Amino acid sequence: MKLSKITGSRKGRVALAVIPVTIAASVLLGGVAQGAVPVSFAISGSQFKIGADQLAGTGFSQYAGVATASDGTEHPAAIANIKDAQLYNLCQSVVQDTPLGKVGILISAGTGEEPAKATDLQIGMNDLSGTAIFKNIRIGVDASTVNTAKKGDAGDFAMDSDSVDISNLEQVSWSTQAAVFQLTDLSLKITDGTECF
Repeated sequence: MKLSKITGSRKGRVALAVIPVTIAASVLLGGVAQGAVPVSFAISGSQFKIGADQLAGTGFSQYAGVATASDGTEHPAAIANIKDAQLYNLCQSVVQDTPLGKVGILISAGTGEEPAKATDLQIGMNDLSGTAIFKNIRIGVDASTVNTAKKGDAGDFAMDSDSVDISNLEQVSWSTQAAVFQLTDLSLKITDGTECF
């Protein structure tokens, strides 16, 4: 169904206005928090996609975790923490099935010379691809001893590094949160299902 057909009537515009807030919340990376956001927030249950030409970060760790939806459903996730991150040509998308067909939100940022930036970034993902370079990496460390402020459970497998650089990033996530997220050159569009990749 074309988006113009949805927005062409009062009923269609009202339907778009009441798309669950959880969609926007998940795409906006858990909100642009100005302080620490609790790790244990309930996810919407909708996955979203993040793409970037390049992610450059310092203070990295990754370990296994669980993303829990508000209905109690648990989803296995790889939890990644990055102290400071820069994302060049960032794209985020989510698509939701509605009574009027597929409706999506597409966000872009950091499309010029100034990248999008995040502090104390945490991502709960289940798929990641790209070309990665790690500096001073440790693989197989105990998740409770990683070099980031947020840590996993004692005895769990983890890895950490001083820095991470990922080019051609494509990621499918359950959740993302940050203490501060600066979305330079932000653009947000309602779509009929367009995704980042």
